Amino acid sequence: MLLISVVSIRPEPWNKGATIRFVVKDSSASIAGVESPKQGVSPMSKETVLAINNKPITNAKDYYDFVENLPVNKSFTIRTNNGFYKITTLGEYEEIILNETEIQLVTEEVFNETLNKTINVTNEVEVQKVEKILLGTEDIGLVVYDAPTSNIRKGLDLSGGTRVILKPEEKVEPEELEIIVSNIKERLNVYGLSDITVRTATDLEGQKFIVVEIAGANKEEVRELLSKQGKFEAKVGEQTVFKGGDDITYVCRHAECSGIDPNAGCGSSGDGWSCRFRFSIALSPVAAQTQADATNNLTIVSEGSQSYLNESLDLFLDNQLVDTLRIGSELKGNPVTDIVISGSGAGGTEQAAVFDALNNMKKLQTILITGSLPVKLTIVKSDTVSPFLGEQFIRNALLIGIFAIISVALMVFIVYRRLIVSIPMILTMFSEALIIFGIASIIGWNLDLAAIAGIIIAIGTGVDHQIVIADEILKGGKSAFLSWKDKIKNAFFIIMAAYSTTMVAMIPLWFAGAGLLKGFAITTMMGVSAGVFITRPAYAVIIKIFEE
Repeated sequence: MLLISVVSIRPEPWNKGATIRFVVKDSSASIAGVESPKQGVSPMSKETVLAINNKPITNAKDYYDFVENLPVNKSFTIRTNNGFYKITTLGEYEEIILNETEIQLVTEEVFNETLNKTINVTNEVEVQKVEKILLGTEDIGLVVYDAPTSNIRKGLDLSGGTRVILKPEEKVEPEELEIIVSNIKERLNVYGLSDITVRTATDLEGQKFIVVEIAGANKEEVRELLSKQGKFEAKVGEQTVFKGGDDITYVCRHAECSGIDPNAGCGSSGDGWSCRFRFSIALSPVAAQTQADATNNLTIVSEGSQSYLNESLDLFLDNQLVDTLRIGSELKGNPVTDIVISGSGAGGTEQAAVFDALNNMKKLQTILITGSLPVKLTIVKSDTVSPFLGEQFIRNALLIGIFAIISVALMVFIVYRRLIVSIPMILTMFSEALIIFGIASIIGWNLDLAAIAGIIIAIGTGVDHQIVIADEILKGGKSAFLSWKDKIKNAFFIIMAAYSTTMVAMIPLWFAGAGLLKGFAITTMMGVSAGVFITRPAYAVIIKIFEE
């Protein structure tokens, strides 16, 4: 078991590099062929950046220092443990609306009722001049972290990140709960987040919860995304013409067809600024026909040189009106699949308004892609732990563990004053810890502070059991005439009674606190079981050999 544990943990304390946590879709790295690690892959098997342009990358800081100020159209080579990739940086542009306007002649087909035929009419249209300004290079799309030194998976408390506990506002069936979990995973993946754990939990009263853990980063903006039901509807009058999800076959998220609206831009609004965004989507043929049927009987009205339908396209998110779009007369009864969605954002400054608009656009795009949740969710609890605090927790846990083992070893030596008893006991404590870590790495269990507390409980219980074994084997009196097997039977009768009590006590903790103590319960049960069936019998045999 010790050998299997070491192989599974695969400790490499001197492992260097920047391990890839996530690859942004349609980024330079993605285009070059770099892929996001698959869910469930062991930490040491993830792709790791080792060098850029033959310059060694020893940690995540080295990587970010290199890519921070890359120029446009800069090509470089990344070497990973899987091979080489040639990546070229792209430019990020912002469209600025100039104060100048120009007149363009536009020829349109118009139906003339008098002539009862379609004729071409040339109109003068005022067009604002737009200029593209280069802002800098885009992020090449790799999210990395310091290369792991073992296959032990660190939970949220140790790696840093955000934990959100959600509760359905109404009773849901298990099937609906699974749909919600799948939808949340898809939303977070679309939103660009990785290293996500989404699981269901039940408390002692039978209430259902959903626990979302996003390791490695502080993501405040996802809280609202998680709590929103995301029920998107587009209506013409009272008729719903399409919804988010299945009715949407494509949502543009490229700079060419999404971003700040060049025709509206940003402007001062009251005490602050407001900006409008726009992006194109594609409807399914069924949704396009529904929209055509809804507009077929509407009336065309003229405003200046433009013609619109007398009803607007109203966009609702969670039953709240978020925007109203005029419908061009050319869309009357026309099953068009490609349309443009727009909205707005606001802020105290122009930059803040741009950020708010783009953030609102991203949320709306995500909901259009993933569709709505079956029920509305409420955020019950939200925690954020920084990666720096996670590192401190690890150091403190190691120091406490070492201090505990030294203290126990000292007390055992004082009581027994025999190295043949105390040394095997100390070695068994270390062995138990190693086996627990090995089992955790095999099953892919994330170790957090609760799990570490469970390991300490398991090792502490192991010391109690080893003392029982030592007392039964070494004590004199009538017991001195019993065989070794009978002594072990007496010891294990006590051990199995204590083991059963511990296992029964852990079952309620499995469900307590919306599943937050599940790690403690599982690790304790796993550690105590490994001890009772592996290390305690081995300790008894070792004591027997030394005593003989």
